[in-house]
Amino acid sequence: MTAISWAGPAAGGETAARPLADTERFAEVFDAFFAEIHRYAAQRLGPDNAEDVVAETFLVAFRKRASYDPARATVRSWLYGIATNLIGRQRRLEVRTLRALARHGVDPDAPGHEDRVAVRVSAQSLRPSLAAAVAALDRRDRDVLLLVALAGLSHEEVAAALGIPYGTVGSRLSRARRKLRGSLGSANPMLVAEAEHG
Repeated sequence: MTAISWAGPAAGGETAARPLADTERFAEVFDAFFAEIHRYAAQRLGPDNAEDVVAETFLVAFRKRASYDPARATVRSWLYGIATNLIGRQRRLEVRTLRALARHGVDPDAPGHEDRVAVRVSAQSLRPSLAAAVAALDRRDRDVLLLVALAGLSHEEVAAALGIPYGTVGSRLSRARRKLRGSLGSANPMLVAEAEHG
């Protein structure tokens, strides 16, 4: 069995060795990270499409659990990498979602509690002008930016999640920030979001 290290709510934030190939341990990973991965997918693709991406993320992870290499990534980073790759397959949908947010903002009257929560999270994260600027980014730059901004991953975690060198994370993030500043007229994206919100 492969031993892994993972930090999550079920582990109290501490790193614990867990055999991922064991179905019961994988269930713990699912319980620990499902909501986090779902929030990330909902912010990128909208709440309607997040369910499918998250379900497929954990299905892929379950199928590949025996080949997971803890020396390359934490389970959290590994799951974000899988989710980001699946979202990448739907990049047209993501760009359409971002452009719709840019044109119309979010629908505050979305039905259902989960949909309202996802709408609020998306609204707080991506205001119309910021959404348009993010939609215009190259997919690879957008992936890095959103893993940092929406998922809160460190540069090391992004590198592990995407299977790219640490330095590439920094250069893609720098390029994305430069393009966003240019698109927003050198305005601070956080100040733009606050101005559009209130």
